[in-house]
Amino acid sequence: MNFRIDAVDLLRWLHFLSLGVGLGAAVVVLLLSGFEEGRDDLQGLAATVWSKVVTWSVRLSIVAGIALLVLAIQGGRNPMKNGSYFHLKMLLVLILAGLTEMTPKGLAAGRRGAALLMLVLFLGTSFVVFNKTLFGAKPRFAPAVVAAPVAAVPPIK
Repeated sequence: MNFRIDAVDLLRWLHFLSLGVGLGAAVVVLLLSGFEEGRDDLQGLAATVWSKVVTWSVRLSIVAGIALLVLAIQGGRNPMKNGSYFHLKMLLVLILAGLTEMTPKGLAAGRRGAALLMLVLFLGTSFVVFNKTLFGAKPRFAPAVVAAPVAAVPPIK
């Protein structure tokens, strides 16, 4: 068995794990914010959990993603050249990072709009990543067209 672990695999797992923690915590925070409305003892809990768990997991995933990009470029691959999906992903990640940083203040005031928008953008970014061929990526190999020999057909009179 080959148990060779390289830096790219380790960073990729760290990236996915931190994104999973962030997504799960975002759903939990949205549920918590619904319970805060009628109870004074729970006020501010959703904002605190968001700022401690979701914000830090998104930050960690962005750092791991930047490290993955640097290692990919050093390895001779450049995701920026393979198709326009990566540019779209980077735009969504930038918006997502901004919303993640703004959301605790909104949650503390009882507004869930930024948290819901962040969750939708997270799911949209995941859709873009897993469906790369929908956004301009070209197939590496074109299918070979094989022409069958045409038999001589007598003219119709």
